[in-house]
Amino acid sequence: MTFNLTALNERKKILMKTFLFVAILIGLITGPAIDLWKASVFVFVLYLTTGGYRFAWVFYKTVGRDLKSLYRFKRTQLYLYLLKRDNATVPKIFTKLCQTNASRVLFYYEDQKWTFRQIDEFSNRVANLFLEYGYHPGQEVALYMENKPEYIGIWLGLAKAGLVTALINTNLLSDQLVHSVTVVKCKALIFGSELSDAVTDAIPELNGNGTMQYFCFGDFDPNCVKAKPLKQLIDESSCERPSTLNRGNFNDRLFYIYTSGTTGLPKAAIIKHSRYIWMGSAIKNMIRLRDDDVLYTSLPLYHLAGGTLGTCQSLIFGNPMAIRNKFSASNFWKDCIKYNCTAAQYIGEICRYLLAQKPQPSDKQHNVRIIFGNGLRPKIWKEFTQRFNIKQVGELYGSTEGNANIINVDNREGSCGFISQIAPFLYPASLVKVKESTGEHLRDENGICLHAKPYETGEFVGKIIDSDPTRAFDGYANKEATQKKIIYDVFSKGDRAFASGDLLTMDELGYLYFKDRTGDTFRWKGENVSTMEIETIISKFIHLVDCVVYGVEVPGCEGRAGMAAILDQNNGLDLNKLLRNLKKVLPAFAIPVFIRICKCLEMTGTHKLPKNSLQNEGYDPNLIREPIYFFDAKKDKYLRLDDKLYRDIQNSLIRF
Repeated sequence: MTFNLTALNERKKILMKTFLFVAILIGLITGPAIDLWKASVFVFVLYLTTGGYRFAWVFYKTVGRDLKSLYRFKRTQLYLYLLKRDNATVPKIFTKLCQTNASRVLFYYEDQKWTFRQIDEFSNRVANLFLEYGYHPGQEVALYMENKPEYIGIWLGLAKAGLVTALINTNLLSDQLVHSVTVVKCKALIFGSELSDAVTDAIPELNGNGTMQYFCFGDFDPNCVKAKPLKQLIDESSCERPSTLNRGNFNDRLFYIYTSGTTGLPKAAIIKHSRYIWMGSAIKNMIRLRDDDVLYTSLPLYHLAGGTLGTCQSLIFGNPMAIRNKFSASNFWKDCIKYNCTAAQYIGEICRYLLAQKPQPSDKQHNVRIIFGNGLRPKIWKEFTQRFNIKQVGELYGSTEGNANIINVDNREGSCGFISQIAPFLYPASLVKVKESTGEHLRDENGICLHAKPYETGEFVGKIIDSDPTRAFDGYANKEATQKKIIYDVFSKGDRAFASGDLLTMDELGYLYFKDRTGDTFRWKGENVSTMEIETIISKFIHLVDCVVYGVEVPGCEGRAGMAAILDQNNGLDLNKLLRNLKKVLPAFAIPVFIRICKCLEMTGTHKLPKNSLQNEGYDPNLIREPIYFFDAKKDKYLRLDDKLYRDIQNSLIRF
């Protein structure tokens, strides 16, 4: 898209409206100090010095959006200021909420209904139990359990006792599980009985420090798992408010959330009380969640989306929440109907899975008016909202630990938020230019980061302001990992910013669109290739089946050749048909050189497909049992990669 106004009359009309609006605004602010004509002269000078027609057009198109969002953002900041002044914490706010909502339903789960009073008393019992066992405020306890209301009640109870909970991804096993528990020096591990086998396997490593205690929630065999019966102990504990309830501080740590683990070992991101409240209140205010909304989540409660953005609406603002143990595409809308939900969360590939279901009456029989989350791809956005009658999509961008967070406030199709082009200084976030293949930041002659212009790709960064909860970067439990995410001299000399590691593009109006992760873009034949873009296109042609795209090294070639791993459980994939379709929409350099046919693709808890292991395995048919195909450009088809063909490629006998 480029700037284009087709008619002079339209230009004049826009300019007149813009001048009039700003002149009146100045007049209202200054009163008799400046006459209207002087204000008009001022605006005209401003117009000449800030981009002429282009600025006027951008101003006209975005001033309403910017003012509306500014009001909502400032309202959130004021709310946080008041809570900081009162030294509020999540348990304090929730306890106060319970005083006027004791008998109201807070959580729905299967056929259960949990009231505010029940969650309050349950969490009190948890707090008193761990205080009786000698745990002290500031110590860490790991929580390894599947979705259920008690999950929230447990970490809330630990918070009432001043303990910090490490929310462990239930997909982690063996070394990754041990790492997640020990990286924050947990003194105890609480686990659901459904995960007993994983814990049993990890106990020999976890017992290395000799001080770990185990608490199992649910039925278990004490002869197999040496753990204390948590459910029984909670029932026997006091439901009175714990003595530590009012001792916490606004900036204390609440819990840890781990990064998804698509690359390397999970990192424990610090979530303070202030950050938990800030992120939840920002969601509520920016997309205007109502006080009577009933929220549906099937997302894992150990991640940011379900565990913070979702639960905050309940614990801080009192919205009922319906919780599902695990995501089910066939039951998603049925659940929303059952619990009369009006808002729902999504993440990753969930929207694609819902679209892949056969049309059902429940697709439009629900009352969900708004969904919020991240990962609704632009190419299925319209189809999704029309099929399921969704009025508003709050597509957001933000990382678990980052301070650079944005959200779609006006239903702009495909966008995950915006940066004001009128007053970008009001929210100091930006796109900075990077070398896409390596993630290296590009700088000017003074060492300041170069900022991307409209339609250029850049890494999303947020200026760090420690005194502002909306701009602070709390980092990870590992200080070295924290430092790796901070870059310097971004907006001016000596400043600091959080580097998201994500590549976005921005249009002329400031709307942002997620493109890829740095490092997930590879270079082939002198061109940059976006893995996400190719995944989206392939997935569309193979009826929304899972696929992963990544770059692999080829001897004698610069850059990386594209490779796609495609799930094909029923041997129904027609590679020649896929190739014909790809050639219609992709340049030659973007067509995958290798295709691996997989019977299974494991996903992380946020429905992401890890690429590192696949990338490291490469395309050696002697090491990989699954069939691999090579795109022979001369024959214009995919050939089964055998040992001879592989050796020819390794010896550079085949030209690419």
